[in-house]
Amino acid sequence: MPFIDSKITVTLSESQKESLKTRLGQAVSIIGKPESYLMVGINDNYTLYFAGEKVEKGAYVEVSLFGNSTASAYEQMTARICEILEEELGIPGNKVYVTYHGVNNWGFNGRNF
Repeated sequence: MPFIDSKITVTLSESQKESLKTRLGQAVSIIGKPESYLMVGINDNYTLYFAGEKVEKGAYVEVSLFGNSTASAYEQMTARICEILEEELGIPGNKVYVTYHGVNNWGFNGRNF
């Protein structure tokens, strides 16, 4: 039950959104979750400030998942997210924050897991 929510400072085309969705879907297996339950949110043209300065190319990515994963898997996932954002959008890793939120109660289709 992962949800990857991205707030990205640049404007994305529909093909870029589709590519991000696809690549994040492939990456989610790193944290032991299946793409078949992955939901992705992409908020582009988002205003972010870092160290008091407006960020021209940057992103904040939240990864929520049912349960938890390992520190090593989170480390690998962060590296992959940064790699995807740099390759797809030219966003450098030092302008990307990634957070992880393990959730014990997750609802879907009228019930909780």
